[in-house]
Amino acid sequence: MIRGILAGMTWAVETVVLGIALGMSPFLATEQAILLAPFVSTFLHDACSALFMFIYNAVRGNLKGLFGACRTRDFKWLVLASAIGGPIGMTGYVLAVNYLGASVGAVASAVYPAIGTVLAYVFLKEKVKWYQWIFLAMTLLGVFGLSYSPDLNVKNFWLGLLGAFMCAFGWGIEAVILAKCLKDDSVKTEYALNIRQTVSALIYGVVILPILGGWDLTISLFTEGTGMLIPTVAIAALAATVSYLFYYSAIGRLGASKAMALNITYTAWAILFTVIILRDLSVLKPFTLLCAGVIVVCGIFAATDLKVLFAKRSKHKE
Repeated sequence: MIRGILAGMTWAVETVVLGIALGMSPFLATEQAILLAPFVSTFLHDACSALFMFIYNAVRGNLKGLFGACRTRDFKWLVLASAIGGPIGMTGYVLAVNYLGASVGAVASAVYPAIGTVLAYVFLKEKVKWYQWIFLAMTLLGVFGLSYSPDLNVKNFWLGLLGAFMCAFGWGIEAVILAKCLKDDSVKTEYALNIRQTVSALIYGVVILPILGGWDLTISLFTEGTGMLIPTVAIAALAATVSYLFYYSAIGRLGASKAMALNITYTAWAILFTVIILRDLSVLKPFTLLCAGVIVVCGIFAATDLKVLFAKRSKHKE
């Protein structure tokens, strides 16, 4: 439980820092740079994270186990989860942060625990109670309600909303697949994360950036003076790496639904860090906080079996 909450806290830090990076001048210099910023920043973000994880595994003497995990029968599922959770989910997340703002983007993308519940019902045949469907609908209504929040720095609501749903489905599918893979003792948390970030970075570097013509901008970030942009992205990637380690560990220990429910506490932390670090008080509007509360609370209940929860509490009291 503590690891799940720590995952949310560190991801909130990543959210705010990445939002700062996306607002730096190299990503705002031209219209093309603005359009490419979410994709280039995500490539750099996941590449840095993959490097951090490789160093982490090397220092801990895990490289033999890491390469061994690549030969297991679950490796193809790890690659699939990486491709969906990385290029699809992470791109959607960055789009949400870029076009909705750090705090609202984080809240909007928090729909993924509810989506994960639906995906588990469809693909894993897990039972979903009637009230979980109601909470899912209320969660989605909360996301739409954010469009009417006053005085927010929203660049493009519809692109941000598209990103939020890409993120929700990408991360929801990823969590369900990972829950299956992490049941294998040979696939440890640190191995799965290293594979995930490496696959994601490779797909961005080999497929997405060439298609979008984003390599020129990427190279220019290293050859031209960009100030603190690269270090800022690296700091965001480090926070994300720590968050993923906690999150994957929570998935392996608690299961996908509980881990996702704990992880979305990052929405509340992101709003707090936005106020403290960015001095952005616009997120404290009553309607915005109401919608955020609806998304967080209903998202958690949409991923929780209340019957099991109350049964455990009653047994504990006895």
